[in-house]
Amino acid sequence: MSNENEKTLKIRTDARGVRTISLGRPEIHNAFDDSVIAELSEAFADADQDSNVRVVVLAAEGKSFSAGANLGWMKRMASYSYEENLSDANALADMLRRLNFMSKPTIARVQGAAFGGAVGLVACCDMAVASERASFCLSEVKIGLIPATISPYVIAAMGQRASRRYFLTAERFKALEAKSLGLVSEVVAEEQLDESLNKLINALLSNSPQAVAQAKTLVADVAEREITSELIANTSERIAAIRVSEEGQEGLTAFLEKRQANWIQ
Repeated sequence: MSNENEKTLKIRTDARGVRTISLGRPEIHNAFDDSVIAELSEAFADADQDSNVRVVVLAAEGKSFSAGANLGWMKRMASYSYEENLSDANALADMLRRLNFMSKPTIARVQGAAFGGAVGLVACCDMAVASERASFCLSEVKIGLIPATISPYVIAAMGQRASRRYFLTAERFKALEAKSLGLVSEVVAEEQLDESLNKLINALLSNSPQAVAQAKTLVADVAEREITSELIANTSERIAAIRVSEEGQEGLTAFLEKRQANWIQ
């Protein structure tokens, strides 16, 4: 990765295969622009393709998780043509798609405020742990915009009713409200944030990597679909295929032999 990327994102992988991708510009509340979006997109693709990575944590340094769009970027966008704005939006949409559909399990570690597009980042992760002081705001309408590119993921996380309210009012809401809406999985005191995060990581690492990846795809493929004979047949085919797979056989054998499976370190 480039030196510019290293200055913006802090990326590390521990011995367990947990890759942490941290927004590293606390002096501007981790606001992002087109270059950060490109770096995140590259980082997500790299994590997805790396067979040594088993869990991805999206985090941020400083007081804020992310203030959303960088002021300088917004100034530039204001003078863009429609075609330039469309290209810009497509880059953001592609980055969010990569995060949302990553084959590895993803966890957002939200220690502070998450505004605008940052709510989309949280919604794209499979789960999110937030500190009690974290807050959220879909602030786009305050400046005459709409949360368009993040909307599929935020609506999937929070539901239509809550999205109608917060897309329209741009109210700031706290972590406990975010949890009640389904955007956040756990809310803890800030000093317990890493402990809560590690509980989720340890749970994920005890499971079959192949099964975790396929379970994630299963949710995406089955959610909101009508229960038809085709869907039922598809789910039967999936369980039959994984039962005879190498990890499926190892998991079943380990269970029957009352030993740990070989993917547990």
